[in-house]
Order: sequence, then C-alpha cells, then structure tokens
Amino acid sequence: MIKSELVQKLADENPNLFHRDVERIVSIVFDEMTDALARGDRVELRGFGAFSVKHRQARIGRNPRSGEAVQIEEKWSPFFKAGKELRDRLNQEGRFSEGAAGAPLDDRS
Repeated sequence: MIKSELVQKLADENPNLFHRDVERIVSIVFDEMTDALARGDRVELRGFGAFSVKHRQARIGRNPRSGEAVQIEEKWSPFFKAGKELRDRLNQEGRFSEGAAGAPLDDRS
C-alpha cells in the first residue's frame, strides 16, 4: 500500500471528511513521526510496531563491481520492529493462498 492508497481508503471509510482533509491528516502524522525520529525519539504504534534510529559506525566497505575498498561514513538508519499483534497476524496458518498476489517472498523453491 502506498500513501495515496491509504488516504483513499481512509477517505472512503470516513465520508464525513473531505479527501483533502484526510490527505492533510495523514501527512501531519507522517511528518510528526519523521520529526520524532530525526530528534532521536522512538515512535511506537501499539499492536503494529516501533520505529527507532540506529547508529551505524564508519567502516571500510567494498565496491561489489571492482572489489576496491571504499570508505563508508557513519550514519543513522531507521529501524522497525514489528509488534506482537502484527507478527501474529502475518504468521496465521493459511494466511497466503497459493498463487495469490500476496504470496510469501521466501517461497523460493
């Protein structure tokens, strides 16, 4: 699902709200989450998961094409840890049917 699909679904489920208002609400929520992460805060959505940032040290990497050593600068990376309810829903038996559009990605036989 992409942001515009989320906005459309919320607008459809809330006909009393204008589409532009739903779009603004979703943008505000995402902006606040982004701002919190940029400050180094943790964002937790109960039942869904938690977003945080992790520090990655500077290191020496390799260019996969040439094998040449490359200096990689230190950086902060977003990290997501799924909540228990989300993990449980994803791991329900029979969740994915064979050939469905949402088939598991790890089915590489």
